[in-house]
Amino acid sequence: MIELLIGVVVAIGVGRYIIKGYSATGVLMVGGLMLLAISASMGKSVLPASATSTGWHATDIVEYVKILLMSRGGDLGMMIMMLCGFAAYMTHIGANDVVVKLASRPLQVINSPYLLMIAAYFVACLMSLAVSSATGLGVLLMATLFPLMVNVGISRGAAAAICASPAAIILSPTSGDVVLAAKAAEMPLVDFAFKTTLPISIAAIICMAIAHFFWQRYLDKKNNEQHHIVDVSEITTHAPAFYAILPFTPILGVLVFDGKWGPELHIITILVICMLLAAVIEFIRSFNAKIVFTGLEVAYRGMADAFASVVMLLVAAGVFAQGLSTIGFISGLIGLAQSFGTGGIIMMLVLVVITMLAAMTTGSGNAPFYAFVELIPKLAAQMGINPAYLVIPMLQASNLGRTLSPVSGVVVAVSGMAKISPFDVVKRTSVPVIVGLIVVIVATELLVPVR
Repeated sequence: MIELLIGVVVAIGVGRYIIKGYSATGVLMVGGLMLLAISASMGKSVLPASATSTGWHATDIVEYVKILLMSRGGDLGMMIMMLCGFAAYMTHIGANDVVVKLASRPLQVINSPYLLMIAAYFVACLMSLAVSSATGLGVLLMATLFPLMVNVGISRGAAAAICASPAAIILSPTSGDVVLAAKAAEMPLVDFAFKTTLPISIAAIICMAIAHFFWQRYLDKKNNEQHHIVDVSEITTHAPAFYAILPFTPILGVLVFDGKWGPELHIITILVICMLLAAVIEFIRSFNAKIVFTGLEVAYRGMADAFASVVMLLVAAGVFAQGLSTIGFISGLIGLAQSFGTGGIIMMLVLVVITMLAAMTTGSGNAPFYAFVELIPKLAAQMGINPAYLVIPMLQASNLGRTLSPVSGVVVAVSGMAKISPFDVVKRTSVPVIVGLIVVIVATELLVPVR
């Protein structure tokens, strides 16, 4: 229980100083290092099981920072940097301006940028079928849909919330979480994914879209944010109309190179192809290699800025999450969940709340779910409850909770690229996420038998 208390106190302290305006990167890093130091002093291992200890607890702490720098800087971090560089290049060559010019025409008839925002949200949810990583999907949307949404009158906060929240509800029937949940529910994967989980997910997504419409509009009015569709006459660009397709080539690439239509390519490979394609088109238009190389320098500077503002923040958030895990925060929550031996609906709600809290504090959707899902078969057998009744809300709660976490990878990445506070993103996603959670609980109660 002392471990749970330590985790809560440090988490509250971290939140307090970030709200007061301190650097989120610095505060999260210090909070994480404190937790790792306390864990080491209690004799706990601060490194994951797959890592080899240096022999000293003190150097193990720094070793973990190195591990995160190499992993998040070399894979996820490189993907974020490439996407930011790609977005900067699209702005430089005028492709984003062409998109805004084309999109502004129908919007002048609709006269509601919030309808475009909801359309973008549904597109983003469909994209989650192709991009399984919440952070990867978030940064992909930030590089493609975010500039369009902002330039047609949607506030930066609202547009960032749309990019951060599509992975809050699981749609993909083949994701690792769903496969594990089906096993815990003791159901065939097809029946669990399509017949049981998918209808609940679709209902939650529709209700979250409606909540986004009213909540983002309310916050914009409350903050006196004046937005209007950009006057296309103010945009001067020499880029041809077909350039409008270039900012969306990464999305097309993800859909095409998924292993079914063509070879399965990593998103970084796809981004390199898209960047090279744009550079070749630029060269054909100008026949001036110097201009093309100068334009690519803009992309490289965009990548460097992304490392400073986004990747280091992700590393700091990872240190903090590892600190909470090693101190025993997750195991403490598991013990708390096991102490509730009562009726089906109460147990389901307890598991949902605890999973949400674990996801919000650690910033991970997978870790809390993987930890808690092991309890389900045993709890269900002891209480005579249908395991699917407990698993489905918990599965969705872990991802919904991640979207409410200011230290989750997707929120950190989106807020860094949008240049707003992680807490602003969480505020923007809060009401839609709560609505989604309520819908999941109610739909489970109605559609999934308790016994």
